Amino acid sequence: MSKSRIKLLNMVTNFKIGGTERQVVNMALRIDSAKFDLHLGCLQNWGELLQDLRALDVPRPEFRIGSLYGAKTMRQTIRLARYIRRNFIQVVHSYGFYSNVFTVPAARLAGARVIIASIRDMGEILTPLQRSVQKQICRFADCVLVNADAIRQMLIEDGYRRENIVVIHNGIVASQVAKQERGVQLRAELGLAPDTRIVMVASRLNPMKGIEYLLEAAAWVAGQVADVAFLIVGDGANRSELESRARAFGLASRVIFAGFRTDVPDLLLEATIVVLPSLSEGLSNSLLEAAAIGIPVIAAAVGGNPEVVEHGVTGILVPPKDSASLAHAMCDLLANPERARQMGEAGKRRVADRFAVDRAVGEIERLYEHLVETGGRV
Repeated sequence: MSKSRIKLLNMVTNFKIGGTERQVVNMALRIDSAKFDLHLGCLQNWGELLQDLRALDVPRPEFRIGSLYGAKTMRQTIRLARYIRRNFIQVVHSYGFYSNVFTVPAARLAGARVIIASIRDMGEILTPLQRSVQKQICRFADCVLVNADAIRQMLIEDGYRRENIVVIHNGIVASQVAKQERGVQLRAELGLAPDTRIVMVASRLNPMKGIEYLLEAAAWVAGQVADVAFLIVGDGANRSELESRARAFGLASRVIFAGFRTDVPDLLLEATIVVLPSLSEGLSNSLLEAAAIGIPVIAAAVGGNPEVVEHGVTGILVPPKDSASLAHAMCDLLANPERARQMGEAGKRRVADRFAVDRAVGEIERLYEHLVETGGRV
């Protein structure tokens, strides 16, 4: 007799475009339905990635909460616990601060066999109180799943139990090669000539992403290289400040703030170099997505970036907040296109070997099976 399927509930905050949300959607679309009965829950049933889930026939409960500590959230906690019991959910896996803090207690209240919390950043966006709350909540989880060795080490130093932390790196779906006319259309839309070389960064625009250091470096590079433009894809709280800074550096005609885009894969295919100047980072999907299609990358040596970029082989690592080193690295790759091409090809092989989506999904499936068999013992 074949084993019955493992009843699994994954919980996310929402389905907006983001690294964590993309990884959850990738998993949901590929997990072995012969082994797992998936339920895909959320706190807010909205976001651009919902269109990728249209053909996925699984239960998708929504648990709208208010303040994490309010009466409405308590009622939803009880509702979630009842959902877990009523559907005989064996594995409950939550992703991110709000989902972890809401879901883990409900799963414990419901008596779920296995409870997993996922932490996928270095905690820089959380207040000290939020970090403390998440740490206490994660004590009730059987396993804390992270996507970078750097995050694991950070959690251990913060007092998390070493033996409960598991690392599974992100899995990337390599972009399909865009049609040539799509690239022409994009360049025309952005006001870029067909032969302009593009240095691209795709990230939220907040102080932790280090875009101001990119602009300082760009001001120097623009004075050395005539045919390069800088494409900044994303939106955020300090966009207007960054636009003012670009004008102050005399870069108004060389820096394009493209805002939020849903066609990032197409834009990547037009890039010559991808840069990530973050001051803190978990495991960056934007670096992986660039490397997956053979684009050389330059990244600040923080968080999980050194786990993605092999310095001097698949790209270049520079110190954070170091505009001079960033400028030098960009000029180096722009002046040596053959070296840049070789780095891009090496990065493409590295992603295929270590960060393929099927590898990531397989590792998560095996973790679920192991935890069910052992009653939650990692």
